[in-house]
Formats: sequence, structure tokens, C-alpha cells
Amino acid sequence: MLRAFLRTAARRARSRPPRPVPDDDVFLDAPDDRLAPALVAAARGEPAPAAALLAGTRAHAEWEHRDRWATRLAAFARARAEWLEDWRAAAPDDPDALLVGARLTVDRHWDSPARTELLRQVAPAVTAAAEAAGADPVPWRTALDTARGAQAGHTEFERLWAQAVRRSPHHYGCHVAALEYLAAVSPGAHRECLDFAETAAREAPEDALVRALPLRAAFACLTARGDGDTAGVHRARLDAAADRAILLSAAHPAADPWPAELRNLLAYVLVRLDRRQDAAEQLRLTGPYVTSFPWDRDTDDPLGRFLQVRADVRAHLASAPGTAGSGHPRSGHGAHVRPGDH
Repeated sequence: MLRAFLRTAARRARSRPPRPVPDDDVFLDAPDDRLAPALVAAARGEPAPAAALLAGTRAHAEWEHRDRWATRLAAFARARAEWLEDWRAAAPDDPDALLVGARLTVDRHWDSPARTELLRQVAPAVTAAAEAAGADPVPWRTALDTARGAQAGHTEFERLWAQAVRRSPHHYGCHVAALEYLAAVSPGAHRECLDFAETAAREAPEDALVRALPLRAAFACLTARGDGDTAGVHRARLDAAADRAILLSAAHPAADPWPAELRNLLAYVLVRLDRRQDAAEQLRLTGPYVTSFPWDRDTDDPLGRFLQVRADVRAHLASAPGTAGSGHPRSGHGAHVRPGDH
């Protein structure tokens, strides 16, 4: 009854524009209402809710949820792994336990100075687990990340990529892994990264998360080091990526944890593009939900970084009350593309 009441209240709240959220009421990486019970149970050493959650995503082909939740469960297991160890001991062939375990292994090795060698050692096992997972594309995202960390060659990566897209041609996580591989093996290949992301977004269904991939490519372009005026060279394409993401954001309710990462990334990119009015709108829409990515790129305190950026954006707009948009022309009339324009 309490859950039903809270959901009804949440729906009513979403029908109204969210008010500015005080700093003390902002949450970092808050789970949604389906993941939260699994994390609470895992903290008590009980793997059953996590197993049921991931089994449901596999049964209903909820690949984007499966990818996100498996990643969050693996992150939790880095600090408290007993529940996962018990799960794997009781069901060593459970594909959901294998998925979380593989993600945990890769994440642990990623932070090691011996990352390349360690990931090369586990790559065959990660790939074998993916091959045994049937139609599930999510283990292939882990295999692609492993290949990038192991500095695999193009031929091997393309083989893994073909297996991933055969299972799900528009899976966001696998596309992010491929984009990051392209950026890693070809530093400065921003045009190629944008080409890849824009093609994937253009070919995806209207509601597919992969339509936000150009925003990830824009982020990679804006945060690249030592490439001169990369943002200036590709400015029109970066603005187009942000405009597409604004439309995707507008399709979701305000103050919703599911699109929180999209909105946090979009706000980050818009600030870097000096589009503070648009950034302020995304900071408003994200409500209390802050995600570590992308703010952890600049600092070990992503929440503090988010709050600093939000305060800076608000101060800038307060000092220029007549500002409308960023002032950066996106057409011959100097106007941005807005959700209402479509």
C-alpha cells in the first residue's frame, strides 16, 4: 500500500514542473524503484532479489535495464561481494550471476596498473560466457570493454562487435563500448567517432537509447586532450548532438531516475558548449538525481562538482536575466532547435 501511495504521489509530482532542488536533497547514483530492493537485499547478504530482477530482464529482453542494473550490482559487489559469492556458489551456471561476476572482474582489473595483461588473461573466459548467453547482448558489452582494456586488435574487436549487433543491433551499451574503442585506438579521430555515432542514432528506432550516442561522441570530443580547437572544428555537429539529446530528454518525465545519466551528460556538454540556458533546463529536469558520470571525469567528488557547476550556471543566468539560449547560432536565424520545433 505504501509503495502504491508513493508511486501515485510521484506521478502527480511529475505532472508539475519540478522546483529547484536544494543541495542537501540531491542524490548521487540513486537506484530506481526496481533496483533499490535488490541492493537493499544484497546489503543483507541475500542474492535472491538481484537474481529475480536480472532473470526478469532476460525473460523480457529488457537489455538496456539489464545492462544498467548488472553494472550497478557489480559496482556494489566491489565493496560487498559476499552475496554474489554465495549466489555463484549456489548456482555456478546461472547466466545472471555470471554476468555480474564478469562485470565485477573487468571493473576490478580496470583500475590495476597491470590492466592490459590482467584483461588479456580473463578475455577468453569473458568471451566464452558471452557465447553461452544465447540472445543476450549484454555480456558482449563486457567482452567489448575487455577487448578495449586488453588493447585487442581491430580484427578481434570487429569479431566481438559482429556478435553483439547480431543479438541486438541497437543496444546502447555495446555501441558505447565500440565508440570508446574507436576513440582509444585512434586518438584524434573525432570525425570518425561522430560519423559512427550519428549513423547509429539515425538507424535506431525513435525510442531507442542509442539515439543519444552522438552526445557521447560529443563528450569524447570536448574532453579530448591535446587536439587543439577540436570543439571549434566540429561545433555544428556537437550542437546537433546536444539538440538531439534535448529532444530525447523531453520525452521523459522530469525528476525521473531513468534518464538521469542522459540529462547529467547533456548538462555537462551544454556547459562546455557555453549553452548555459539550455544546461539550466537540463539541471532542472534531472531534479535530485545526480550520476557520477560524467562529473567524475574532472574530480574524485562528482557530487561536489555537479553542485559547483549548477551554482555557476545559476549565477551566470542571474547576472544576465535577458539571456535566451546560449547565443550560439544553429540556423540562419540564430535559434536553437527546441523540442517544440518538432
